[in-house]
Amino acid sequence: MFLSQIALPDGTRAVVARNGDAAHIVPGAGSTRDLALAAIAAGRPLLAEATARGQGEAVDLAAMLADGRVLLPVDHDDPAHLHLTGTGLTHLGSAATRNAMHAKVDPEALTDSMKMFRMGVEGGKPPAGEVGVQPEWFYKGNGHAAVAPGAALVSPSFALDAGEEPEIAGIYVIGPDGTPWRMGFALGNEFSDHVTERGNYLWLAHSKLRPASFGPEMLVGDLPAHVEGISRILRGDRVIWEKPFVSGEANMSHTLGNLEHHHFKYGVFRQPGDVHVHFFGTATLSFSDGIKATSGDVFEIASPAFGLPLRNPLEQRAQDPAPVAVSAL
Repeated sequence: MFLSQIALPDGTRAVVARNGDAAHIVPGAGSTRDLALAAIAAGRPLLAEATARGQGEAVDLAAMLADGRVLLPVDHDDPAHLHLTGTGLTHLGSAATRNAMHAKVDPEALTDSMKMFRMGVEGGKPPAGEVGVQPEWFYKGNGHAAVAPGAALVSPSFALDAGEEPEIAGIYVIGPDGTPWRMGFALGNEFSDHVTERGNYLWLAHSKLRPASFGPEMLVGDLPAHVEGISRILRGDRVIWEKPFVSGEANMSHTLGNLEHHHFKYGVFRQPGDVHVHFFGTATLSFSDGIKATSGDVFEIASPAFGLPLRNPLEQRAQDPAPVAVSAL
């Protein structure tokens, strides 16, 4: 089953469930977060909670997406309580581009990126019940940085690059007792500034403080071990770049459980009611092929396992106030 959120003509919103080609409104659900919290309270899976509510009005989800009425598949009434985070160097092959960015003069010396990648390959998939090596981790922002499917990904004027990262994102809500509950998974564009990152790997944190998009639909249930998809950039009616990508644990150097543990082991990320969207990484970037996206280009990420494709145009901001002045009280 897929779940999504839509804006209705009267200004209200609804949750949509889709099985196959049939999509319908989930009665009595104002948001997927509310639906998930109700499932926790009832002691049953999210799928069972959605199914128990029956079927409301049928909807044409693809038409709503084209109309700009499909929202993020999860959000929070207070955007500060939605956290966008991610882990890098998690996919087999993902270290190649990063290593090339930060290659040392001595060709025999390992970069810190390659050391981190090897740590994951050797210790990222521990036996059940054990904790593996911690991955690279980064923060992207809160709900104010979460961009709906179809909306523009805005690159600030100080950015040196505006590049897509086709990823799978895990979607979580924290229960009343502080337990993290995984709601499902969605396609994600973990939009980043790769030129800034290339300048110095310690600027990774700066390069990740960009908006991100995910959805349009959330896959409820287990993530397939092997996921295949296509990432492309469209300029007008032309495809200027296209490449397949793979994800899922069969293509990763860490288990999902290990990545989840090393995120939620911090108590600050287990605050009741909060929502987390965590990007699991990628090995496919247009940047590594020398592509430079410009304003008006459209990023498209698609995978049959995740329903409708995720599309976002790029908007490059012409000017930001600089420098930012801080007022003294």
